[in-house]
Amino acid sequence: MIEPYETALDDIPGAHPYPRTSRYHDAEIGVHRLPDGTEVRYAKRRLLPKLPDADNTAPHVVNAGERPDHLGQRFFGDPGQWWRIADANPVLDPRELTEEPGRVVEVPTPGGFDV
Repeated sequence: MIEPYETALDDIPGAHPYPRTSRYHDAEIGVHRLPDGTEVRYAKRRLLPKLPDADNTAPHVVNAGERPDHLGQRFFGDPGQWWRIADANPVLDPRELTEEPGRVVEVPTPGGFDV
């Protein structure tokens, strides 16, 4: 759960390059300098966290027509949080999570899989 003071930091320009709810929030920020001296900031490669134990996830059977953003809304109350489910079910493309109805995907339980 996000504490109110943490979301307040997201409103301060420059406090976080990515909001706390972003999968890139903890990514290291690199700086590339162009020949004219202009600095370009970028998020360095994000490594996936260790896969969760079965005790830290709950299975969900994918229904026809579901998309990753639907799962984010259903389980986290925010369609942009689909990446938490993708992290728990390592896939290259998030569409793989829901393209086959009947597929069982693991959904991280609150506090059980720190991503």
